[in-house]
Amino acid sequence: MSSLVSATNAQTPAAPSLDAIRARTMGGAITDVPGVKVGHFTDERRPTGCTVVMTEEGVIGGVDVRGAAPGTRETDLLNPTNLVDKVHAVMLAGGSAFGLDAATGAVRWLEEKGFGFPAGPTRVPIVPSAILFDLGVGDHRVRPDAAAGYKACEAASTNPPAEGSVGAGAGATVGKLYGMARAMKGGVGTAAVKVGKVTVGALVAVNAVGDVIDPRSGEVIAGTRSADGKTRIGLTASVLKGELPPGLQPGMATTIGVLATDAQLTKAQAQKLAQHGHDGLARTIDPIHTMWDGDTIFCLATGKSGVTGNMMALGAIAAKVMAAAVIRAVLHAKGVSIPGGPAIPSVAEFG
Repeated sequence: MSSLVSATNAQTPAAPSLDAIRARTMGGAITDVPGVKVGHFTDERRPTGCTVVMTEEGVIGGVDVRGAAPGTRETDLLNPTNLVDKVHAVMLAGGSAFGLDAATGAVRWLEEKGFGFPAGPTRVPIVPSAILFDLGVGDHRVRPDAAAGYKACEAASTNPPAEGSVGAGAGATVGKLYGMARAMKGGVGTAAVKVGKVTVGALVAVNAVGDVIDPRSGEVIAGTRSADGKTRIGLTASVLKGELPPGLQPGMATTIGVLATDAQLTKAQAQKLAQHGHDGLARTIDPIHTMWDGDTIFCLATGKSGVTGNMMALGAIAAKVMAAAVIRAVLHAKGVSIPGGPAIPSVAEFG
């Protein structure tokens, strides 16, 4: 107790130098990984949507779920002890559990193109999926469905995907433990790096209860604002000063993402690399993996480099790339006003 009391006297970190953060944040995109495509669908009726990471020929897949309120589909198949060893796409979507329908659209698109796991007279596309909660941003009756997922697949390409308030990140917000009136805008971010012959990329939709922080200084980049909404104070700093949070319902947030590499991995190694991706979340989101978040990271290994994966090196790189993608998600986001509710500013609007 004494350590907690003394901590309440700590100073709130100053606003970060955004130019410096932008300058040192890794660039690139998950589509730099050979064999990976990305497509967004952003709903024009309210801020929501879905994002597909396409590997239609089938690649090794893994997943790691750390949040306590996940919404997922087909994740059990990725257990290394289970039969199916290839993934044809991963769907990330807003809309809470309703958004899982978006994966059905991807399954239909892939079936029409002849992709999938051989199963008797047909092929069954394997499309694991995870969702985030954005139903509090606009009309909750508008959420991604199978048609939205199909459109995301139609839009998929190897071009660097748009970032910020698009696709699965269109309605994403961060720093909302004290309510949306004190939150800031989240979004989708991506990053990649090539080391030797191997490329590692990440794409993430950031919709955390917690704050996005600068991993170097701990300063809040986007997150909980002061009661008057004028400064970024941070969730943890608010709690340490004695401002107890209200009782949110589980599943009101969630950060979901995909790591991809052209290294050759087994299913077990892909699962392990997905675990390393959560290290990147922990470096840039505070707090992470809460009872209100369903944080989930997938890993896709195309093997197209022909190089057997060095798990020590890949793990270190994966955490760095995922952390960079989180930062880019909020740097590229755009503010939004909820009809009849508060305006949710972006990092850019704070300067």
